[in-house]
Amino acid sequence: MYQVYVVELRKVVFSDHKKFREANPQYNGVLECLYVGMTSKSPTERLKQHKEGILSEKGVDISSAIVKKYGSFLRPSLYSHLPIYKSQAEALKAEKSLTSALRKQRYAVWSN
Repeated sequence: MYQVYVVELRKVVFSDHKKFREANPQYNGVLECLYVGMTSKSPTERLKQHKEGILSEKGVDISSAIVKKYGSFLRPSLYSHLPIYKSQAEALKAEKSLTSALRKQRYAVWSN
């Protein structure tokens, strides 16, 4: 089972991170900067993994560098309406869809 989640990022990510800025030409500086991800864990547990830089069993860093450095807190109001997905592929599709929808609303959004 997989969930899609949203983390609010500190706005300084927009000025600090060139790739983030380039991915969000629609951003007008009014709304928040966000990270959209998907997980088989709870969103709270996944955010903790990002912030702590948790390594997988194979020793690979499974955290997003952007969330690790700029992540503030979860934004359940932006994802709680979404279902739990049975497959990783379904969750990935929903992650991409939510990223696109939030960008259309003029949020600045990062997704891996």
